[in-house]
Amino acid sequence: MAVSGFEGFEKRLELHFFGDDPVNIDNMGLRLLDFESLEQVLHAVQCTVVSAVGNHFFDAYVLSESSLFVYPTKIIIKTCGTTQLLKSIGPLIHFANNLGLTICGCRYTRGSFIFPKSQPFPHTNFKEEVIYIEENLPNNLCHRKASVLPSKLPSYSWHVFTASDQTHLPQFALKSPDVMFTVEVCMTELDRYLARKFFKKAGDSKTGDSAGKEMTELTGIDNINPGAFICDFAFDPCGYSMNGIDGDRYSTIHVTPEDGYSYASFECVGSIYDDQDDTVETLKKAVQVFKPATVSVSTTSNSHEVWTRVAHALEPLGLKCRSCAMDEFPTAGTIVFQTFTAARRK
Repeated sequence: MAVSGFEGFEKRLELHFFGDDPVNIDNMGLRLLDFESLEQVLHAVQCTVVSAVGNHFFDAYVLSESSLFVYPTKIIIKTCGTTQLLKSIGPLIHFANNLGLTICGCRYTRGSFIFPKSQPFPHTNFKEEVIYIEENLPNNLCHRKASVLPSKLPSYSWHVFTASDQTHLPQFALKSPDVMFTVEVCMTELDRYLARKFFKKAGDSKTGDSAGKEMTELTGIDNINPGAFICDFAFDPCGYSMNGIDGDRYSTIHVTPEDGYSYASFECVGSIYDDQDDTVETLKKAVQVFKPATVSVSTTSNSHEVWTRVAHALEPLGLKCRSCAMDEFPTAGTIVFQTFTAARRK
């Protein structure tokens, strides 16, 4: 194991807003933020946009460290490395206010860092993160909760903070919070042969976009959800990110392939009305791209069936569930955190 390396585990922030002009909100809302404003937000976080795509429902940006999704009333920003994600809260609230929008919900999640001592303030520890978030949220978000969901693996735990304005709680979701769910998958100790596919070849003069497209096809990532439009990017000399857009839903993958601290993540959203067999197949395909030794899955949903299906997806791949923890959050429903391990590879 390297003493220090690139931190693959992402920090994820989701902010929800409301406004008094339903026409503006339904049409564009936060999507009216100009690129200069987004650049100011990302400058505070210490990352940049490398590729972007959008459709009728939302805009998706691949960042130099992970992803940004902008819906009319919701922003999701997910960054890795030593980025200072939480420094985006103040600027985002400010720019949203200029558009006549007020924040009504916040959710921050992350796993356990591989290199925690390398993280800058305010990400030095979860207590500092919670203090920083609370100091930067307005008083109307009065329903707040912070929790660490543990696992039997000492280096794996799931950190969650939520806050909401109870008045606008039903808007704290893409649709109804009782219908939609989010699945966040973190994978470590990737199969070495598969991880090498995310390195650019020596002397390769391809752009990040063209090399990313090649990696997408070579690894089978394009088959995870064949109906999605993929915006991908390959980094130099290694690393990969992609955003998939399929109607009003997103999916995203990020890969840090270096041996010793290899990591990959997969995240998607869905509805309890979806065919849950499709959800199982999607998870299977995503994990099979990397064949990791350890997998953790956080499922945010009010449906018991969604998180129980996770084991059905992973156990046939030789991954055994080692622990399961859950907690209730007033603004998100139930968050279930499961960890899986495979037989140790030689």
